[in-house]
Amino acid sequence: MHAFLVSAAAFIVLIGVMVVVHEAGHFVMAKLCGVRVEAFSFGFGPRLFGFKYGDTDYKVCLLPLGGFVKMTGESPEQNLEAPGAAAADLSEDPGAFTSHPRWQRILIGLAGPMANFALTLVLMTIYYAWINEVPASVMKTTTMEWVTPGSAAAVAGFEPRDVITRFDNVTNPNWDIVYDHALVNANQVVPVTVEREGRPIQLSLHIPSSAKSANFDFSDTGISPQYREGPIGVAEIQPDTPAARAGLLAGDQIESVDGHAFHYVSTLLAYMQWAQGKPMTLEVLRNGATVQIHVTPTKLDTKWKLGFAAAGIPIREQPMSLPAAFSSSVGFFENNSLLVGEVLQRLFTHKISVTQMMGPVGIAQAAGEAAEMDGWYPKFGLAAQISLQLGILNLFPFPILDGGMILLLLIESGLRHNISLAVKERIYTAAFVVIVAFIAFTVFNDVSKLSLFTHVKP
Repeated sequence: MHAFLVSAAAFIVLIGVMVVVHEAGHFVMAKLCGVRVEAFSFGFGPRLFGFKYGDTDYKVCLLPLGGFVKMTGESPEQNLEAPGAAAADLSEDPGAFTSHPRWQRILIGLAGPMANFALTLVLMTIYYAWINEVPASVMKTTTMEWVTPGSAAAVAGFEPRDVITRFDNVTNPNWDIVYDHALVNANQVVPVTVEREGRPIQLSLHIPSSAKSANFDFSDTGISPQYREGPIGVAEIQPDTPAARAGLLAGDQIESVDGHAFHYVSTLLAYMQWAQGKPMTLEVLRNGATVQIHVTPTKLDTKWKLGFAAAGIPIREQPMSLPAAFSSSVGFFENNSLLVGEVLQRLFTHKISVTQMMGPVGIAQAAGEAAEMDGWYPKFGLAAQISLQLGILNLFPFPILDGGMILLLLIESGLRHNISLAVKERIYTAAFVVIVAFIAFTVFNDVSKLSLFTHVKP
């Protein structure tokens, strides 16, 4: 229940802000062009409260899932509501949307997505300029900490300490970029260049189908990334577990496992799944002295574990100068835009399935997880990504979306006359049905991915 409430609240805030910013873009451009805006609403449904200033009713409505801007004459329905003389009066109304030149209406349509793009840049510039959380010890290379013996990665020739210099089509990626490109290559083979002992080696990595799941970990590929230097810190020992019985203590630092110098708890987990419960020897640093601990993992929550909570990766804030922060935010924008483009290209060429797309429930789950994560990057990063994706989505040349309206205006410019209002109404009605069906599909797809269902065995 707690997770549900956090996810619901985070989703409402996130989507509310994203959509209001989007609609504010339309609103400002409409005002600049002299179009009458009848309403600027936060939320949908019955009006709760608000005020009217000039021609515009600024209001808050019952359902806080976004918002909208209503412009006079914007939709075909408004133009068809009053036939005859009333319709002619609306077409001659200088404040009506349809009375303005097509280039102005195109600018109004573009303003919403542009506002989302601007929000992405502003959010990430604020993050980099005033926060910018970085690991206390920075890993400057994409180094493999462990390659599971017998895994597809091991068979393909990957070895521990290999450094990724190219993954898919990205040169010198960090682990975040590697992870993102793994997600869009589920059940595909990705070309990878690694550096080993100063020599470049060309290899290929098969990304498992588990990359379609929300629970995907990169170690599922057989490769465990090295995210940090230093030992694995022990924050808490769970009672009546192998760790407690073996004498592991909170505050211990695990320097090696069976002689392997692991730095991240995910690597230790991958090692234990491969070892299938075999006894292990831990080299532990305790109060400045090295202690050997012999422990045998047991299955906890379906996985081999020791029963301790690892200390988080130590981070520190390193704010950038404003020009450097803006440059980093532009880099964030470019990388995520290219990733969205790649996802769409693979979607239309049937290299990935539409079931891998995230809908409202998936966004809510991601928002809830980001809200409860330590640090600010998950929150700023997710908000910036959603704003960017909302802007790109609205540029699709599909009726109802801004891109669809712009496409119709461009077609009318080519034809040198307006498309019939009755034809537009049919187009928008059909598009509305398709959009509702797509939303229903994504909601069903999101729900089917929840752990409640993924843990059910046939």
